[in-house]
Amino acid sequence: MASGTQTSTEYIQHHLTNLVFGMHHDGHWGFAHNAQEATEMGFWAIHVDTMMWSIILAAVFLWLFKRAAGKITMEAPSGFQNFVEMCVDFINNQVKDGFHGRNPLIAPLALTIFAWVFLMNLMDLLPVDLIPYIVQKIFGAHAYQKIVPSTDPNATLGMALGVFILMIFYGIKVKGIGFVKELTLQPFSSKNPVVQTIFVPINLFLELVSLIAKPFSLGLRLFGNMYAGEMIFILIAIMYSAGLVLGVIAGALQLGWAIFHILVITLQAFIFMVLTIVYLSMAHEDH
Repeated sequence: MASGTQTSTEYIQHHLTNLVFGMHHDGHWGFAHNAQEATEMGFWAIHVDTMMWSIILAAVFLWLFKRAAGKITMEAPSGFQNFVEMCVDFINNQVKDGFHGRNPLIAPLALTIFAWVFLMNLMDLLPVDLIPYIVQKIFGAHAYQKIVPSTDPNATLGMALGVFILMIFYGIKVKGIGFVKELTLQPFSSKNPVVQTIFVPINLFLELVSLIAKPFSLGLRLFGNMYAGEMIFILIAIMYSAGLVLGVIAGALQLGWAIFHILVITLQAFIFMVLTIVYLSMAHEDH
C-alpha cells in the first residue's frame, strides 16, 4: 500500500506498470527500471509478467481438465468431475445455440477461451500488493509485476487477433470467392455494372471497417472492464494508509467490490467466448 515514501500517484503508476524486457537506448537488452524506459523500448519489448502469468494459467487449465478426464468415472463421480462436466455441457449448449456450421474445432476453442480468460480475470481477486511485494523483496524495487493478464491490452488484443485470423481463414475456406463478394458487393448494389463498379471501393471500405472492428472491440471490451476493476482495487488499497477508520472502511469496500467483481470476471469471459462463437459462425455462413 502507499506509504510515506511513496505518493498515491507513484503507487498507482507502479501497480499499472508491466515488467518489460527489451532493448535500451544504448543497444543492450534488459529489463526496464521505470515506465519511461519501458515506453522507450518500443513495439518489440516483451511484457514478461503478462506472458508468464498467461502461460501459467493456461498450464493450470490444461492440468485441471486433463486430471478430471483421466479420473472420469460413471460411478460416484467426484465434485470436481461434476464441475468439469457442467462446464463442458454449458459450453456445448452455447456452441449449439450460437454456431450454425459444422466444425469440430469450435467447441474446444470456446471451452479454452472461457476457462483461460476466466482464470486470467480471477487473478484480479488476489490482494493488489501481495505478489508485487514478494517480487520486489526478491528482485528489487524495479521488479514490476502485473498479475492480471487481461488488464494488458497486448494480451486481450492478441487473443482477439487470433480470433480474427480464424475468421478470415474460415471465411475464405468456406465461402471462397463468395468471401470477396461479401466485401465488395454489399451493402450497396446496383444492376447497372458501371454504378456497381463505383460502389465496389465504397463497399470494400465499409465492410473492412466492420470486419476489423469486431476483433478490435472484442479485445478492448475485455481490457477496459478488467482494467477498470483493477483500478478500483488499487484506489481502495490506497485508503489503508490513511488511518484506522478509513482502513476499516477500505476493508468493507474491498470485500464488497470483490464479491461484485466475481460477476464481472465471469461475465467478461462469457462475453468473449460467445462473441467468438458468433463471429466464427458468421464466417461459416455461405449465402
